[in-house]
Amino acid sequence: MHTNDDPQPGLDVVVVGEALVDIVVSSGGSVEHPGGSPANVAYGLGRLGAATALLTSIGDDPRGAAIEQHLRSAGVELLPGSKGPGRTATATATLASDGSAHYDFDIRWDLPRIAPATLPKVLHTGSLATFLAPGAAAIRDLLEQSHERCLVTYDPNIRPALLGSHFEAKTNFEQLVPFTEVVKLSDEDALWLYPRLSLEDISQHILDLGAGLVAVTMGAKGSLLTTAGAQVAVPPVTAEVADTIGAGDSYMSALICGLLMRGSDGLAPSVLESLGRMASRAAAITVSRPGANPPTAEELQAELPQHQTVAP
Repeated sequence: MHTNDDPQPGLDVVVVGEALVDIVVSSGGSVEHPGGSPANVAYGLGRLGAATALLTSIGDDPRGAAIEQHLRSAGVELLPGSKGPGRTATATATLASDGSAHYDFDIRWDLPRIAPATLPKVLHTGSLATFLAPGAAAIRDLLEQSHERCLVTYDPNIRPALLGSHFEAKTNFEQLVPFTEVVKLSDEDALWLYPRLSLEDISQHILDLGAGLVAVTMGAKGSLLTTAGAQVAVPPVTAEVADTIGAGDSYMSALICGLLMRGSDGLAPSVLESLGRMASRAAAITVSRPGANPPTAEELQAELPQHQTVAP
């Protein structure tokens, strides 16, 4: 892999991870839409006005073309090497008459041994791509080479059914954390990884592994942002919930956007509160409407205090 010390001109964020097609099957037929947590984060960042590119692995089939068109609609660039022969990964949810869902995944994760010729301001990764071989090894190499020269953010977005043993998954997670600055995870992720610890103790443990900021989302209970010097509990933003699809990814997109805009105060408590409130507001907008439909910069700006701005 080749990297460079200088941020890539005009590029705020590079997201590395899986893009797939979500297929929902019900008695009324099937509906497909682009998904995958890293792709959702990239899409959300594009909608918020951040210059964003995605390094992924999709096929040269109609589903891959649909993903590419979806990303481009938000201004997200698909990096070279992301598209190759074969079929695009899918996640199929089959809905029963009682509304419950059975999930089937068709995903193989590999990543070309390439990286952006120069580094962006922020490098984000997460989800299945950081756990599934052989692509997970390429991501670890990239983070190891890059973390001292750009801000690295990480959302493990745990999917237990696809991760093998708990020990293997936790080991993979803990091996990546030292190469990251910001780790965001849901309370469900945190308690699956560390079932015997409190969220406060889990946050401290992740800081001890090498992270600089840990953000734990707690759904209707808000979020908890922790650094070595401060811990800020951000209250929830009330919203009429259509569904929760994409809420965590929208929170992550807005958190990255806020990190791009922070001034000289670093991660002071006031900055943590501002970051958390902006990210929570973005997630609330997303849950208020069906599907993974994150806000635009204009929509989020309209919901924030006048002193806060969205555009990076």
